[in-house]
Amino acid sequence: MSYHAVNFKDKLGLFNEQWSPKVVAEMNDYQFKVVKIQGEFVWHDHKETDETFIVLEGRLRIDFRDGYVELSEGEMYVVPKGIEHKPYAEYEAKVLLIEPRGVANTGDETTSQTAENDVWI
Repeated sequence: MSYHAVNFKDKLGLFNEQWSPKVVAEMNDYQFKVVKIQGEFVWHDHKETDETFIVLEGRLRIDFRDGYVELSEGEMYVVPKGIEHKPYAEYEAKVLLIEPRGVANTGDETTSQTAENDVWI
């Protein structure tokens, strides 16, 4: 068996597209995904699971119907299951997402921003 650390900066350097999460590791049934985001995403929720956002670089705002949370580098937020939210970044942000395998990034809604699941880099 070979042992290798996952380097987020290296993984983020392998792609340019935004709003397209890439799987970098798995733990049990959970996936760790890196993603580059800029601009607004779509309103959505995940009825069956929480979703964790960890900001690696930049700033991220997560809007809710009744408020928002702002995250800076090194900060995280867990969106509880069933809570409608919309991520937004004025400038490109690099984020680590943690969620169960197979979760669509747009919840149940299919849009032009829906990323394919399980894309490994």
